[in-house]
Amino acid sequence: QVTLGESGGGLVQPGGSLTLSCATSGITFSLSTMGWYRRAPGKQLELVGFITPGGTTDYADSVKGRFTISIDITKNTLYLQMNSLKPEDTAVYCCNARNWSRNYWGQGTQVTVSS
Repeated sequence: QVTLGESGGGLVQPGGSLTLSCATSGITFSLSTMGWYRRAPGKQLELVGFITPGGTTDYADSVKGRFTISIDITKNTLYLQMNSLKPEDTAVYCCNARNWSRNYWGQGTQVTVSS
């Protein structure tokens, strides 16, 4: 059984910080590339960033330097640390696990950046 569940979203002021969590079960991190995606209102799904089994990370230009992806293997959890948040970061954020067979998705968590 594979499950991914995001949490940690909410309302934050511009310039603030927020950490999202993606609790997983049935995911083998050593075989999966883990990613964060977001869908802003009226926009297409956007890749925020990802981390490979080897620990390589990459981020969209729009978040580079502000967001950090990490994994806590002991907790089976993927994290997205978001700093210096901007109104344009407002979106539903979803975590994703990809292996050779298929993609798995969480249900998403809403992040709203507004003063």
